Amino acid sequence: MEHPLLKETRAHMTRTVEVLKAELGKIQTGRANPSLVEGIVLDYYGTPTPLKHVANVVAPDPDSILVRPFDRSQLGAIEKAIRAAELGLNPQSDGQMIRVKVPRLSEERRNELAKLVGKKAEEAKVALRNIRRDVREKFDQEKKEGKISEDALFKLREELDQVTAEFTKKIDELTEKKVQEMRTL
Repeated sequence: MEHPLLKETRAHMTRTVEVLKAELGKIQTGRANPSLVEGIVLDYYGTPTPLKHVANVVAPDPDSILVRPFDRSQLGAIEKAIRAAELGLNPQSDGQMIRVKVPRLSEERRNELAKLVGKKAEEAKVALRNIRRDVREKFDQEKKEGKISEDALFKLREELDQVTAEFTKKIDELTEKKVQEMRTL
């Protein structure tokens, strides 16, 4: 049976990887993807609201994103929020919807984005190491309190290191996939 702290660690590390996936989804690859703009927060009647809650966002082709607001009076606010997000996107409204052209990436921009992907991956790895450190401290505390033996502590530390390595590998795979995606377009 797996130690409850290891189970909790897996759940926590899974959330860390999910956050990284979401962050990487927001990074432009040169191909239109609704996730580029869905998370942009706008002022919706005084309440900060993600774009995906106030509009239908689709990518009809690899070069553009269409944003159809549920409430057309919000077109200006949506357009302003997309510009303010500093994604290098230029939204254009036709009174019904907003069309966002996704520019092709230059080699220089691809390299900048690859560095950003690496930075996000490193932040996720730091988060994993912090989780591991906290759990190791909890194991040490259990040993000090006599709840587990020296052998059990050693075994738990080994399992914890294996779990950390498993999630680190997932982060590396996600990062590599994203960089490849950017290089092949």
